[in-house]
Amino acid sequence: MTPDLVLIPGAEFLMGQADGRDEERPVHRVSVAPFRLGRCQVTNAEYDEFRHATGRAMPAFRMQAEFADAAQPVVGVSWFDAVAYCEWLSAFRLPTEAEWEFAARGGLEQQIYPWGNEPVFERPGYQARWMRAPEPVGTSAPNGFRLHDMCENVHEWCADWYDPGYYAVSPVDNPQGPPTGTRRASRGGAWRHQIKIARCAARSSIPPEFCYADYGFRVACDGNPRK
Repeated sequence: MTPDLVLIPGAEFLMGQADGRDEERPVHRVSVAPFRLGRCQVTNAEYDEFRHATGRAMPAFRMQAEFADAAQPVVGVSWFDAVAYCEWLSAFRLPTEAEWEFAARGGLEQQIYPWGNEPVFERPGYQARWMRAPEPVGTSAPNGFRLHDMCENVHEWCADWYDPGYYAVSPVDNPQGPPTGTRRASRGGAWRHQIKIARCAARSSIPPEFCYADYGFRVACDGNPRK
């Protein structure tokens, strides 16, 4: 199985949000190398192929009707499950926080959302979506990098350990997060929040062993093409 990947160009960008939460400051310049990122979040169908091939346990919510659509993002996977999936694909990994935020912005410097600064409530069909579960992947318009569902649908695991004060000491080039921690970083909004779409700069985290019904992931790899 070859994931559907988008080439994200290497570039510098301003990471964080000056009027955001404390852990999103200070806004700082970051450089990311070219990399490839999944066009969409990993689906139930894709994860099923992995678990059937490896004998990995079925995610906790997989058989519940609200989460059973093969085209929905897989949920109820821990950070360890997500990493194991990437390793099964070979040469794949989770994106770093810096890569994820750069990709989510889609080339729009310091805009609030992947599409700009227009409010989330103006998104087509916003009030009728995400009522009881995530939507099938790819059902929202792509951002400037042709990525779907950035900042929405499910939270996405990132590679980094999480530190709310990391931005004060972050290196400029390809930051990887702190060397140790107790929580893993995640990004993006999720279907069960009151506000369903997150800001590009918004950070979140949970312990890596946790499995929640609004947590999924997408894959990344270094700049060498796989598709």
